[in-house]
Amino acid sequence: MRNGFRKFRSDARGVAAIEFAFFAGLLAVGMLNVTDIAVYVYQRMQVEYATQAAVQAAWKTCTTDQQLPATKNCSGLNTALRAAVQSTSLGANVSLQSGSPSEAYYCANSSNALQYMSGVDSKPADCTAAGTPGLLPGDYVTITTTFAYAPMFPGITVAGNFATPITKTATMRLE
Repeated sequence: MRNGFRKFRSDARGVAAIEFAFFAGLLAVGMLNVTDIAVYVYQRMQVEYATQAAVQAAWKTCTTDQQLPATKNCSGLNTALRAAVQSTSLGANVSLQSGSPSEAYYCANSSNALQYMSGVDSKPADCTAAGTPGLLPGDYVTITTTFAYAPMFPGITVAGNFATPITKTATMRLE
């Protein structure tokens, strides 16, 4: 029996297969992480693109004086936004967040940063409140989109810790 055990201990056949199994397991987990992270980044970029497309659609659709403020006077705004938001490869899975679009008047202050002036119900005459009385307030629309991200390999990869839903916001001056 002792000789049989020594023979077994000195037999190295199959050791490479065992080492490969350990290495392949680690390699597989790494590849799953790379795949999941790449999908997350791609989907996040698509949501950002959809949001930018939506504010550009608002600008293209609702820029005449008769259509401003757009959230009140531009009849084609919601249709244009929906089409733009769903124009990416994610399609109808990207949606406008509740309360979007929002619109307000802003002015550039002395630091050249946008400062909220008022909602669309009462347009200020100038930007005196922001410290720049020579400027006129601008009508800005803000769009926020959302996408429910789900990792491909939950519990195995780090992508399960990423923020979900993916939410992006974009603002553009209409006038």
